[in-house]
Amino acid sequence: MVIAYTTWLLPYLLAVAALIRIILRLQSPLAKLPGPRYTALTSLILKYHEFTHRRTLYIHHLHQKYGPVVRLAPNEVSFSTADALKEIYMSGGSGYDKTEFYSLFTQFKTRTLFSTLPRADHSYMKRYMADRYANTSIMKPEVLDGVASHAKDFLNKCLEGCAGADGYADIYVYLHCFALDGVTHQLFHPYGTHANRDEKDFRLMKELSYHDSLKSNFALYYMPWASDIIHYLSPPKPAPLSNDYVLKSSAGSSPSPFSLLSKLQAQAKATSMPPRYVPAECKDHLAAGVDTTGDALCFLMYQLSLSTSESERIQGLLRKELAENPSTPFDQLPYLDAVVKEGLRCFPPIPMSTPRYVPSGGSTIEGCFIPGGTIVSCQAYTVQKDPKVFPQPLDFQPERWLDAQGEVERNRWFFAFGVGGRGCLGRHLAIAEMKLLLREVYSQCRTKVSDHMHSDMEMEDQIIASRPKGQCCKLVFEKIV
Repeated sequence: MVIAYTTWLLPYLLAVAALIRIILRLQSPLAKLPGPRYTALTSLILKYHEFTHRRTLYIHHLHQKYGPVVRLAPNEVSFSTADALKEIYMSGGSGYDKTEFYSLFTQFKTRTLFSTLPRADHSYMKRYMADRYANTSIMKPEVLDGVASHAKDFLNKCLEGCAGADGYADIYVYLHCFALDGVTHQLFHPYGTHANRDEKDFRLMKELSYHDSLKSNFALYYMPWASDIIHYLSPPKPAPLSNDYVLKSSAGSSPSPFSLLSKLQAQAKATSMPPRYVPAECKDHLAAGVDTTGDALCFLMYQLSLSTSESERIQGLLRKELAENPSTPFDQLPYLDAVVKEGLRCFPPIPMSTPRYVPSGGSTIEGCFIPGGTIVSCQAYTVQKDPKVFPQPLDFQPERWLDAQGEVERNRWFFAFGVGGRGCLGRHLAIAEMKLLLREVYSQCRTKVSDHMHSDMEMEDQIIASRPKGQCCKLVFEKIV
């Protein structure tokens, strides 16, 4: 009798619970924010776009329709203004605490700088490694000479491909090799890779760059209690080459004084770090430095190589500046700087949302009260395409960065590397890599898109970065010097 009564009553109890949940969501301050009506009740539509690699573009279209404040889900809001950037990512120095999303990026079951959630813990960890990525360190000859050497390897590989039967070079491949070589030079020297020359290192690059773990990672984020089932249905991609390389390199003796490894090893001896913290941190920096720099350069070089009068004009002006200033340091070339900044504006290495939790007690962002515990974020793809700050935002216009009028405001809205205390630690290395490679290529060559190029260059979201959907970019390099 009791069982039958309970069975009869259960559907009604569930219905009442669902009704109460709906009422509470509709009474939330977030329900009054701009956004599609369904986002006040469910996050399913947002999750659909996440699992189909289109979260970034979905959110961008919502901002275009609803403005700078958009409700994405019952407990998530996106903003697209410089003031929101300052509040979310810079208040108190490091902004709001990260969400559990960043727990997906632990390495060897160990939290790293990137995957550490509380601000205070992150600040402590950052203090003992930040000097290795300071611009003064990156500008040292031992760092720049190594990166420049890898840029030469890249160009030689591309010219070799163009001289072969195919008549083109797949720069997606060789740029990821270059990015791997550049970041491992900074991390591990003298144990860095030479993926554009060494077959074993080339296989390591392929292991790091050719995978798609987005669906399984989002599933783990939303359903951590089902991790065993998720891993059974979608086993984690094995990474034996990169794991073995990092573990062996991290144990190497006498790393170069400028390397991150030398600093981490010294810190490990002086403190009580977790047993695998040094390789975990190095693996995290390795993974972060390959796809971001490689993909940003790929999008940029493709743009410069398009068969349009505007791309040909820009490439010509870049080549002219490089030819007329062969001995000028790369950081003193204004047009090269403008090309790189416009590339990072149009094709940011991490274009998607970087989520944070609103502190307990709530905050007011863009005039809207947001309750504590709400997930808030901005995404570089949208922030850097605001037409009031960047007129004709979809056009590639390096000259906009040479105009003194509006310079402060443009830089205030520049979000390619994040902002605040938790912004990208490797930004100076990434910029140096991009500029050195572009100088190596365009001081000697003209590039154009190959007639054999049919791959999709549409931006496709990955778990934290975006890449060309076709993972292929065939260019022709014509030597002019």
